[in-house]
Amino acid sequence: MSTYRPTIGLEIHAELKTKTKMFCACHNNPDEGVANTNICPVCMAHPGTLPVINREAVHKVLLVGTALGSTLADFTEFDRKNYFYPDIPKGYQISQYKYPPVSGGTLNGIALTRIHLEEDTASSQHEGEKSLVNYNRAGVPLMELVTEPVIHDAEVAGSFARELQLLLRTLGAGEANMEKGEMRVEANISVAPATEINTKDVAPVLGTKVEVKNINSFRSVERAILFEIKRQTKLLEKGEKVVQETRGWDEAKQETFSQRKKESSHDYRYFPDPDLPKLILSEIPEFSPEALEKELPELPWEKRERLHKLGFLQTQDIEQLLVNEELSDRFKKIEQILTDPAILKTAANFILNDIVGQKKKDPAWTIPEAMFIAEVARKYHEGVLASPQAKQAILSGKTVATLDDSALGEIVEKVIAANPTVAADYKAGKEAALQFLVGQGMKESRGSANPGILAEIFKKLLS
Repeated sequence: MSTYRPTIGLEIHAELKTKTKMFCACHNNPDEGVANTNICPVCMAHPGTLPVINREAVHKVLLVGTALGSTLADFTEFDRKNYFYPDIPKGYQISQYKYPPVSGGTLNGIALTRIHLEEDTASSQHEGEKSLVNYNRAGVPLMELVTEPVIHDAEVAGSFARELQLLLRTLGAGEANMEKGEMRVEANISVAPATEINTKDVAPVLGTKVEVKNINSFRSVERAILFEIKRQTKLLEKGEKVVQETRGWDEAKQETFSQRKKESSHDYRYFPDPDLPKLILSEIPEFSPEALEKELPELPWEKRERLHKLGFLQTQDIEQLLVNEELSDRFKKIEQILTDPAILKTAANFILNDIVGQKKKDPAWTIPEAMFIAEVARKYHEGVLASPQAKQAILSGKTVATLDDSALGEIVEKVIAANPTVAADYKAGKEAALQFLVGQGMKESRGSANPGILAEIFKKLLS
């Protein structure tokens, strides 16, 4: 057992899915390809301009807090966080410090400290010795979630971040694509001797905190934490001190690197923004806890429990349905149509195998409606459609025409006439001969016949 124990806290920024930016009417479009298009005097900090609070951004943060069982504030305000980088046109960022709109709550069993709103920075692009700044992102609504320092495992931290992404998408609060920078995870990591870790009566003794930034995937979050735990542990084992600092993550080298000395809150000289009003949230009816509760859809953990209770879905199948909103929506509607668990399981197999496979081949392919998928699953169980026919129906989105009894009879007679020896073998009691005859019948029908029905006709004619 290691003599050192890590403690991890996460700070996660997620861009909110709103029509406009946080404090102006500029279009909030993360996919805008032309630099410096969605900008105006407000988000570019021209003298004399005044910001206006985005009501929908406040609403989405409160909805997230409601889903997490957090405490919603009655009073909240915006502050100026002062620092000077090229990506901050005002020389300060409008954020929230002392009075966040959301406090407490839990996700994946991890306690939360707070969730607050702020504006995003511009994005920088470095080319050799020069840097270019694109202000399209400057002023985009940004939600910051801070956890308590209660995580002790890199995998747990990764799972937390994945669940938050899933929640944001479920609520329609944001897409949270890490590869696009719509969700950014920063990990605060410290290592302390295990002998100093808390008992029931003594608070834990934490090591020196190091913040790791620039992490662009969930897997990298886990790797960065693991690397930093090893780095700090080695320093402590050699009797050296860990320096409180901000470090970056080098994806190519798979290691962290020093960026700058870690700032403290007083370094930012927070003070209330004089251009923005204080908010008394209880005065806004749509922001009441009761109104927000009514808005909540089925949450990821609720959906997970419902799917698990069906009894036939594997864990990986459930997670696949959870992360794909379109598939999840289709299956939920199918659940309301089909009452027979066996038929419902068949429909689930169509979705998780045939539909998922086709979607990977052709992302633009349109998934059939729930009623159609349910009907194909029902016809398969009734013996009207064979497995190849059912799959063909699902992928084409069209009902497959089946051969009538007279046409099947003609095929069976043709196969018997062409294979008299095999027919005689079946009559003599060789069951394997029947499978050969059915196979020939399927070939003759070009896969459109039901093998079970074919077998029954062969038995009848050869009895």
